[in-house]
Amino acid sequence: MTIKFKELILQNFKSHQDLTVNFGERTVITGDNAKGKSSIGEAITFLLYGTDALGSKLDPTPDTYEADSTLVTLLLEVDGKDTLLGREIAKGRNKYYINEVPSKATEFNQIVEQLFDKDLFLSLFNPNYFFTMHWKKQREMLLQHVTSPANKEVFKELPSAQSDELSKLFKKHSLEDLDKIHRENKRKQEKAYIAAQSRTKTLKEQLDQYGSLVPKSSLVTEKSQLEKQRAEKEKVTDKAGETNGRINVINSQIDSLTMQIDRGREIHSNLKAKEIDMNCYACGQELKEDGKQTLIENKEAEVKKVAGQVNPLIKERKALREELATLKFVEVPSDLRNELTDIQNKINETEHELNKHQQVERLESDIKEAEQNEKDTKESLNNSIFIIDAIKAFYAAEAELQAKNVQGLFEKLSIKLFETTKTTGEIKPTFVIQMDKKDYIKLSTAEKIIAGLELRDVLSEQSDLITPCFVDNAESITKFKEPNGQLIMAKVVGGKKGEKLEVVAE
Repeated sequence: MTIKFKELILQNFKSHQDLTVNFGERTVITGDNAKGKSSIGEAITFLLYGTDALGSKLDPTPDTYEADSTLVTLLLEVDGKDTLLGREIAKGRNKYYINEVPSKATEFNQIVEQLFDKDLFLSLFNPNYFFTMHWKKQREMLLQHVTSPANKEVFKELPSAQSDELSKLFKKHSLEDLDKIHRENKRKQEKAYIAAQSRTKTLKEQLDQYGSLVPKSSLVTEKSQLEKQRAEKEKVTDKAGETNGRINVINSQIDSLTMQIDRGREIHSNLKAKEIDMNCYACGQELKEDGKQTLIENKEAEVKKVAGQVNPLIKERKALREELATLKFVEVPSDLRNELTDIQNKINETEHELNKHQQVERLESDIKEAEQNEKDTKESLNNSIFIIDAIKAFYAAEAELQAKNVQGLFEKLSIKLFETTKTTGEIKPTFVIQMDKKDYIKLSTAEKIIAGLELRDVLSEQSDLITPCFVDNAESITKFKEPNGQLIMAKVVGGKKGEKLEVVAE
């Protein structure tokens, strides 16, 4: 879209009682200070938006003479079609005109909005306006018409491992969702890994308490021989019937259960009394509160597990004792009884040692499972860390490519779109404009105008919108690249008596 100004008429606008400005491709406004040069540019923005050229509130009423009303009309051409707009202030009220027809404010504003975005037009019309906006708005406006680099371009900048992994994950989730998923998984797995390490350590310590055991094969052989001896002796006591045999079995079971219960109580007592190491098993540093809580919960779970193994044995022993109380032992020869008792005691001792083997085998199985869980948790944690780092690398590469694309639009200006945070190393958006390595705010008046002209031309080309450009204080610059579209220049020209306002259209 190409917009041109043809004619501007000011009636009682600030110092101008009656002024008509005919615009050419290049319009030069000259005169001494306070002759109303800047007011011509302000009249255009007042007409369109009711503001000055920087978007601030403007009172256009004269202050050196009396007037009943203020009227500004502008004949502009939009892609070859003429439109006449007018705004009047009479008795403190605004009146609007479209092609000389009185119109409502909503109709007038709708016409203006259809032509161009306010911030974009003011940035193209006044080279200083863009720099008055917040940096986020500046950044948004500049990037609005600049194509972001495609994912394939960014992947080429990444190491193959990161590129391959992210390209697969992109098929299911967006980059933002991937980051959320793996940051949450990292948080969970860090806690789970501490708990897994603690469980493995606890199980290994329990296993160490058993020390060296008698070989299981020897115990099985010994028990078999003892049971044969017992069977030979019990043939003699057949007359005692099943009662004595049942009594012996119950006593044997009670003794075996007692040893198991005692051992379980010992383990239970040791676990309860054992102090928890609140330092990290890997680095030695004190754990955070959630880590400590995890260790406490693990210990309580182990204590509860041991208690859960012992309590059924106690109930079983109680039932056996109640049954034993109902039986009466049938007397057998004392020497035979002593021999049987001795054999049974040996059998009980052998079974007790075999029970240790069962507990050790169970612990070894639990340790293997705990170690595998620890390994799986670590792998999941490392995978999430890898993906989070890959996402950071993607953002960094994308930022670098986008910065190159934007920077390629400028000749004298340098644009900073991103910055890296010192604490986390993450890429965050920013917007800084420099010329000759100096921030815009530190530039001279002439440098600011030159910077503004280059930036407004880039915005014009990227948005495909050509508008007139009003350069105030143009006397401060001598050589510059003229902007696309109409150029309106306001220059101070001094004299002994003060130069009058003069408008020359070329």
